[in-house]
Amino acid sequence: MTIVLQLLFALLPVAALLGISALVARRVSAGKLGVKKSFAINAAAFVVLLLAGCLLAMTVFAADGATAMTAAERAASNQSMSIGLLAAALATGLAGIGGGIAVAAGAPAAIAAASEDPKSFGKSLIFVALGESIALYGVVISILILNKLI
Repeated sequence: MTIVLQLLFALLPVAALLGISALVARRVSAGKLGVKKSFAINAAAFVVLLLAGCLLAMTVFAADGATAMTAAERAASNQSMSIGLLAAALATGLAGIGGGIAVAAGAPAAIAAASEDPKSFGKSLIFVALGESIALYGVVISILILNKLI
């Protein structure tokens, strides 16, 4: 039963948003509705459907995971989960910043070296790729942290 509800909650808002968008597009092409007004209608429909989907999903899936935990167990679980989520966020964020700094320093140098000597393009590209890989390593570490939490 829960799989059917999950599919329903995933597909129903998308279908409703596509239907509203098609209706608005038809009225815009007919000249009955302005572009700004059509954008406002689409944005409002998106927000309303997003909030409705979130609220419905929370009510259905909260009922599935209801277990009898004491207050101390819940607090310990939430604290360890929050520290793990913070660690994953810091791993991704700091690795992204470090990768950005490395690429910001390496890419202009690689472009300058390639403009002076086209044969050095492959060598200089390696340094730019190494800077980008720092961010990917951060994402991999955060995925490992998140897998450990679940």
